[in-house]
Amino acid sequence: MFALVDGNNFYVSCERVFRPSLIGRPVVVLSNNDGCAIARSNEAKALGIKMGAPWFQIRHFEESHGLVALSANFALYGDMSDRMMSLAAPLGHRQEIYSIDESFVDLSGIVGDLTRRGCIIRQRILKWIGIPCGIGMGATKTLAKLANHIAKTAERKPGSYPAAFAQVCNLIHLPASALDALLAATQVGDIWGVGRRIGAQLNDAGVHTALDLARLDPATVKRRWSVVLERTVRELQGTSCISLEHQAPAKLQIACTRSFGQAVLEHSVLQQAITEFASRAAQKLRIQNGNAAQVLTFIRTSPFRVQDTQYSRSTVVPLRRPCSDTRSITQAALAGLNAIYRPGYRYAKAGVMLLDIAPASYVQQELILEDSDVDVANVKADRLMETLDAINHRFGRGTVSLASSGQSNDVRAWGMKQERRTPGYTTDWEGLAVVRA
Repeated sequence: MFALVDGNNFYVSCERVFRPSLIGRPVVVLSNNDGCAIARSNEAKALGIKMGAPWFQIRHFEESHGLVALSANFALYGDMSDRMMSLAAPLGHRQEIYSIDESFVDLSGIVGDLTRRGCIIRQRILKWIGIPCGIGMGATKTLAKLANHIAKTAERKPGSYPAAFAQVCNLIHLPASALDALLAATQVGDIWGVGRRIGAQLNDAGVHTALDLARLDPATVKRRWSVVLERTVRELQGTSCISLEHQAPAKLQIACTRSFGQAVLEHSVLQQAITEFASRAAQKLRIQNGNAAQVLTFIRTSPFRVQDTQYSRSTVVPLRRPCSDTRSITQAALAGLNAIYRPGYRYAKAGVMLLDIAPASYVQQELILEDSDVDVANVKADRLMETLDAINHRFGRGTVSLASSGQSNDVRAWGMKQERRTPGYTTDWEGLAVVRA
């Protein structure tokens, strides 16, 4: 048995905790460079604002409906997420943090009234950190995800589902007839694991609701569509096929890319950006205890600036031996930049991707081509990277960095545009809220 705890309109809710004046007003949080809406309050949704709507297309709501738009404050959201997850964990035995605002909790063996237990956890989260959330419970992870969808929809759209399922929805011991009614009221495209393309194919095949999907033969679904959709069907039928993941699987590729807040022309500025991206990617690689064998670097102009001459190139530079050393990875990334950079273009985006990743425990054996002891050099490099990560973790990202990234107190021309960013209320001493009597 599983529960899914999901923060409602999470980014907006985090902002409202520290600015209660936003409650009841239409609010959107914008993506990097204030490009498009990545979170919307219920009031913003009521205006017809879609997820991913470009800011320039919805900006008129500022004047007509009092829309408030904020730049993304990911440091704040990450810290609030950690607090929410710690409060949600006591709901069951084990927890899988699925995303920044969602976590699955194992309810197996928990006795007593699970619905009441869920209500207590929900109220605790709301009272202690101010984040409203929905909780769904089901015999499988897919049914728990469905229950969460019902809980949030019943609260936001009265009449769509029974009011008794608002906020906390428990499908575990629901009679079969009542569960079928809920499945029949749910569009197949709202089921976890059914994407837009598969949903359209299912509709063409006469499968319009979750109940229609649950009644399909799993073997037929596997032959016609995929084993993933077969698993979804079995989960809707009550057979658990997806277990909790206690640790996220290691990534086979790690990318760090950014769009610039303004066009970049100089090679030196691109060099600073690529150094920063390579350093961040290397740090992520060390977190999963992996080594990369190749480094991809790319730069491109903006396809939306039709008046600009277009240019887009990428290149892959192999490393002599797989590693997670920031120095070696950055050196390869900069070599790639030097190979593809052309003057005279207005670059809008760049990035670094680490490829051919394997566990650090895999050792590449080779002939010694230099006088130094390779094992000793590797140990020194590992210790240096551990020290680098420890300092940056304690004193903040970028406290110690490579010289080619530029001075940390420089105004970076390649930095993101975040004109509407709120303070780091919980992550920055300067951003602490001040209460005056």
